[in-house]
Parts: sequence; structure tokens; C-alpha cells
Amino acid sequence: MATLTLREVSKIYAGNVRAVSGVNAEIADGEFVVLVGPSGCGKSTLLRMIAGLEEISDGEINIDNRVVNHVHAKDRDIAFVFQNYALYPHMTVAENMAFGLKMRNFAKDEIAKRVGEAAEILGLTPYLNRKPGALSGGQRQRVAVGRAIVRQPKLFLFDEPLSNLDAKMRVTMRAELIKLHKQLKASKMPATVVYVTHDQVEAMSMGDRLVVMKDGVVQQVGAPLEIYNHPANQFVAGFIGSPPMNFLNAELQQRGDSSFVVGKGFELKLPRRFNGNNRPVVFGIRPEDIHERGDRVSTASG
Repeated sequence: MATLTLREVSKIYAGNVRAVSGVNAEIADGEFVVLVGPSGCGKSTLLRMIAGLEEISDGEINIDNRVVNHVHAKDRDIAFVFQNYALYPHMTVAENMAFGLKMRNFAKDEIAKRVGEAAEILGLTPYLNRKPGALSGGQRQRVAVGRAIVRQPKLFLFDEPLSNLDAKMRVTMRAELIKLHKQLKASKMPATVVYVTHDQVEAMSMGDRLVVMKDGVVQQVGAPLEIYNHPANQFVAGFIGSPPMNFLNAELQQRGDSSFVVGKGFELKLPRRFNGNNRPVVFGIRPEDIHERGDRVSTASG
């Protein structure tokens, strides 16, 4: 288990193209943190820089109080679960899970012990002698996770690992990964996880905390409900939530001691903390906060 600290981490490609800009984040021991944002926002690039698969242009990556900017990927003590699982088709489940340990010259009895423990946790014991082609998508996903678990690394990195599964299997695997993280936390193999997804429902249901990104810039970091209830800006408010938040052009008005938001066909009195000064605003409201009351529609706050 390990901490992960990112300080002003950036990635700049040729032509001054900024894929990631000045990312700062602190991830605690045993935490499950999700990098979430639309396609092309830089989340996978950031994950690959943490893994050492992509060089950083600026900043500092610190794993367990050790700066790893110039440390090779194989020496960072991380496990990376890829989107396409990256299993060897000619090897059995047991051989796939054991491969990384064999490359590090672990003793045979230690390899067998670790593979057996991971297979038991993941429900793969009956399939250890099968090859990936004889497994379902969900089972192949568990093998990829098992290959990471046997390493007992300091840090687990997941790059959109459920995107190749159908909708029903994605829901099942979300629950399995959450359960697995809790099991590992309670065992001798606790896991610090950084998980990348573009699916905000997946992020909200899985993460202890979310790092919301747009155009390579972190927009907000916080617990799922904190981000949902108190978004830092309009992008976060519109991206997090299903169905998404409604946005209406309006005007903030002050009338005596009261403030109102006034738009086309609606008027809402605001709490005292708002000070109206007759300026244009964007009024956002979530669908679940709109209720029918009597012969009119009201919001949860008014």
C-alpha cells in the first residue's frame, strides 16, 4: 500500500500541445480514486505518466515518499490493468497470473501460493487451467486483475477496464471491483487504486474521491456526493449527474433585503447568502429538485 502525490504534473507534446496541465493531487494509503472526464481530457495520459509509460514534461510524481520521475516503469512497484486486458492467449489462467512473478524470479512455491490466494478471492479457482479464449469477458477481466494482485504492488492503476464489457456485465464488475478493494483492504494485500473512466456513473459509484478533468486541467477533487452537491463550476455541474443538470439563462436581482433569480417563465427567491446586483447568471437545477406542488411547479429550495 502506498501514498501518491502529484505536484504540478504536466505533459506537453510537440507543437506546444498541452495534454495535461499542472495537476496536483494527494492520494492516501488504501484510497480508491477515480480520474473522470470526457474523452480526450488527459486522464489516461496522466495515468500512463504515473505508471512510467509516458515521460512527464514538468512537475513531480511521488510514490510512497519517493520521487519517481526518472524511475523506469518496472521499478515503480505498480500494477497496470489495461483496457484490453493484455492476456497471453497461449497461456492458461494460472500461467497468465504467474507470469510477472516468474519474470522476477520468485520461488515456485511462493508463486503457487500467491496465484491460489488471488484466484480464491476472484472466484477463478475452477478456471486456472483454462486459456483466455475459453473465458467470458468478465472472467478475462478478473484474470487481468488477478495478475495485478499477485504482484502485491504499492499501487494499482486501472485504465477504463470495463469499457469492453456489455452494460449488464459492467454493472456486475463494478460491484466486484468495489468488493475486491474492500477485501484487499481487510487482508494482507491492501490496495491503493487510481482508476480511469469517462463514465460518470461508474465514477460516482466506485470512487472514494473523484478527480474531475477537462482539457488536461483538474476541475475539482472531492468525494462523489460533495462534487454532486457542490460542483466547482458549470462544467462539473453538467458532467456529473444522470440525467444531467438543467441550465437556464437568468438574471440575479436584488429587491430590498431579498435576492431573486429571474428567467423566462420562472422566478425564484434565493437564500440570504446570495446578493443580487441585477447581473446575468446561469441558473442550474437538477431534475430531482423539481417537484409539482398544487397547480404549479416548484423547486426543492422554493
